[in-house]
Amino acid sequence: GKNCSLLQEMDVIQKQDENCYCYVQNRTIHLQYLWSTLQIKVHSREKFRFEPISEKNSCQNSETVFEFAACAVQILWKPETCTETFLSIKQYGEDVCFKIQPFKIEPYVVRVKREMLDGKLLFLFVAGIFLFHFANSLSRSAKFFYLSGIILGVLALLVFVLLTLKRFIPRHSTFWILMSGSWMVSLYFIYCFKENIQWLWSEHKNYLLGYFLAVGITSFAICYQHGPLTTELSITLFTWTLQLTAFVLIYFGVTIPQVAYAVIAVSLCSKGLCYPLGAACHVARKMKHHFKSKKLVFKYLTEEEYREQGESETIRALEELRSFCRSPDFPSWIAVSKLQAPHRFAAFVLGSPHVSPAETKAHDEQYGIGSSFLEEQLFEAWAQVEQDEPANSVHEDDEENENEMHTQIPFPYATELL
Repeated sequence: GKNCSLLQEMDVIQKQDENCYCYVQNRTIHLQYLWSTLQIKVHSREKFRFEPISEKNSCQNSETVFEFAACAVQILWKPETCTETFLSIKQYGEDVCFKIQPFKIEPYVVRVKREMLDGKLLFLFVAGIFLFHFANSLSRSAKFFYLSGIILGVLALLVFVLLTLKRFIPRHSTFWILMSGSWMVSLYFIYCFKENIQWLWSEHKNYLLGYFLAVGITSFAICYQHGPLTTELSITLFTWTLQLTAFVLIYFGVTIPQVAYAVIAVSLCSKGLCYPLGAACHVARKMKHHFKSKKLVFKYLTEEEYREQGESETIRALEELRSFCRSPDFPSWIAVSKLQAPHRFAAFVLGSPHVSPAETKAHDEQYGIGSSFLEEQLFEAWAQVEQDEPANSVHEDDEENENEMHTQIPFPYATELL
């Protein structure tokens, strides 16, 4: 980076020759830059080549196989030329260097602008929090299962194909070796796709849409044929996978790694404390319900409710009596020997009404509307009212006479005293 120009915020650089540029990160941590990114835009009227420059000039210093493969592919990967490109840099990420190679002597402009609130980072962070806390319910949803299958097929096609062909792989060790390699290759392709998504969308939009459509429909068809998860083991594994994915989203959703670690730790603690907190709340509710004095609330029934309740309780009691009489513990011979009408009792046990039609008719004639019993009650009520009226009138007359005597008697004594 000694021969490269250093970029700073609000820079607008215009050149026309080949040159490299570097942005050196500020290591001082400020929370206001939690979702902040630096946007670099390169624009020209003629085509140019945008080439990222890695800090490692040789792949021999790679510590892992994945780093060596990534370095080798970056050397072989030469993006197509373009007239405009964008580069998003996190606030506390690595230092970034790139080279601009114009094909013609035409000026190009490099603009550096800070975006205090990056919507992509905020969306990843919120999605990670939501996915972690609702992973258990989402893993049991059939719609989310199909959506996850489509996303996995589009972003990690090798992993999806390997999961589909799992039944044809005899050994589990072979399957897990292939799965590890598929995940490494898929993650690298996701990284390359993320770094070159703007170029792919601008230059090969039709091919990209065709790939999304074909792989998405095929993935949905395979998931629909397989059906949603049913066993508890598969649901638990799916839940853990969603929670691990949530941690990845949280980590890439903020620019400060320490904040991401703190949020992940708090999420794990909250998930672990939900069970003792729930148990404590349940015990507190039980204790409060136990010590709280119960206040009896009386509800008065209407005449119609009283009649309906009486009919329903009578029917229920008769059914219980029938079921008891049909049970083998019932002493049937002793009961039959003491009954006056055993045939009627047997008919009742088999489902006949407990009151005969003749008894029902007699009851209606005696106690129904227009019956003799009702007429006697009415006539007795009227006679009682008529008897009470003369007595009340005589009593009122006696009270009036007594009042007159009380008002007249004091006057003679008053005259004698005078």
